[in-house]
Amino acid sequence: MSNAIFKLPTPQNEKVLSYAPGSPERAELQAMLQQLKSEYWEVPMTIGGQKVKTGNTVTMHPPHELAHTLGEYHVGTAEHVQQAIDAALAAKDAWAAMPWQDRASIFLKAADLIAGPYRAKMNAATMLCQSKNIYQAEIDCVAELADFLRFNVEYMAQIYAEQPPISPEGIWNRLDYRPLEGFVFALTPFNFTAIAGNLSAAPAMMGNTIVWKPSEAQVYSAALVMEIFELAGLPDGVINMILVDGPEAGEVIFSHPDFAGLHFTGSTGVFQHLWQTIGNNISKYKSYPRIVGETGGKDFVVAHPSSDAKQVATALVRGAFEFQGQKCSAASRAYLPESMWSDVRSYMEADLASMKMGTTEDLGNFINAVITEKAFDKIASYIDQAKADSNVEVIMGGGYDKSKGYFIEPTVILAKDPKYRTMCEEIFGPVLTIYVYADDQYEEILELVDTTSPYALTGAIFAKDREVIQFSEQKLKNAAGNFYINDKPTGAVVGQQPFGGARASGTNDKAGSILNLYRWISPQTIKENFNPPTDYRYPFLG
Repeated sequence: MSNAIFKLPTPQNEKVLSYAPGSPERAELQAMLQQLKSEYWEVPMTIGGQKVKTGNTVTMHPPHELAHTLGEYHVGTAEHVQQAIDAALAAKDAWAAMPWQDRASIFLKAADLIAGPYRAKMNAATMLCQSKNIYQAEIDCVAELADFLRFNVEYMAQIYAEQPPISPEGIWNRLDYRPLEGFVFALTPFNFTAIAGNLSAAPAMMGNTIVWKPSEAQVYSAALVMEIFELAGLPDGVINMILVDGPEAGEVIFSHPDFAGLHFTGSTGVFQHLWQTIGNNISKYKSYPRIVGETGGKDFVVAHPSSDAKQVATALVRGAFEFQGQKCSAASRAYLPESMWSDVRSYMEADLASMKMGTTEDLGNFINAVITEKAFDKIASYIDQAKADSNVEVIMGGGYDKSKGYFIEPTVILAKDPKYRTMCEEIFGPVLTIYVYADDQYEEILELVDTTSPYALTGAIFAKDREVIQFSEQKLKNAAGNFYINDKPTGAVVGQQPFGGARASGTNDKAGSILNLYRWISPQTIKENFNPPTDYRYPFLG
């Protein structure tokens, strides 16, 4: 059915509220934070619409306040993974047969719930679970997730409306956009509640049924997303949320003949391992699985001598240190000309000196905690190594403390060697490494940027000279899937900048665009003949 028959609401990007002192949304949020901290959430798995408790539980704590317990979640086994697969397959025929506009209505309602009555609760849960300040939470779990759901409905309608342009007299040609044959496995990360929701919802929107495994560090807010989907009318078994150890889940899922697709965001190493496992098992499957993944990045900022030092400094501070650098797109390496380095350094030092670090409940804090002790220890080891090495210098920050929460200061490293490890390796934390180059070496620097890292997720260049901008864009054509000119390399907006990268950064299937939804369908061409021939002879036979 075409979009012309069922007129959809025109999607608009959800407005990001300010939460300024004295605003009603700030008061509502603060009350919700207190409410959630006074409650104890027991999170079961959701399999076939049933809430499954195993008695084997893990407690959940805010990364910035380890002494406080938010609740506990129930850990499942391989048996529960099989149950989730069975539930997904049992629900599949009815879900795939449901008219697309009815599926759309569920996710449009979910978006309205997220942006409306659940707004404060979504924000508070994400702030407590993932240690995000209110602005980072608002643009993630409310604005971006609502945008994903609303814009994907629009893209779904566009796909279904696309039909063969020619049907000769007596013939009707049409396309049926079937879901994949089998179930889709959604494996989602801790850092964005919106990604967790979208990776499970996008394939489901196209008629697929899902086994969803959220990150252990994101279960608290993932449970709320599941609650909202159910409240919006999602039928039992369409999305099944399992809380099972990754390798144990993978052993069952990737050996199942009905495994039809993987929707993944996470580390490059894990994604490559999963791809290899799927390849080794390829003869077991009914069809070739769709593999869609967004992985790591070593995202760059390059400043030309013609650029503005204050603009560059602000982009680096925001791009590197918002959400403690725990974004695939976070600025992690920067290349600055000698002529502006002194000014950029001064601006950055002033900005970092003004930043407050602490709990998310104090809305005056810009910096909060990193997600887990494992992440904390990894990031701290990079900082310690930089302090010990002679060819680099920690010039800002460098402190860390995990006595009460996993706090790491925004840290800036100055490297003499542009191939030093923190210029090359993904750290996923609040660490930015800067290399200062001679002003007349800009072209060589672009070549260095393009070849230093195996990743190609995001990157930014700053310049005023238009010829420089054009030249830089061409030189770095394959270095970033999301490329920014005179802006920080983070903050892609659904409907404006579809997100994804290539090389070691993933399959570049652009979450938040029609390109991603095409991956979750298996089109069938249908030709109907209204007047079938009754004689085999063609005219040339006379």
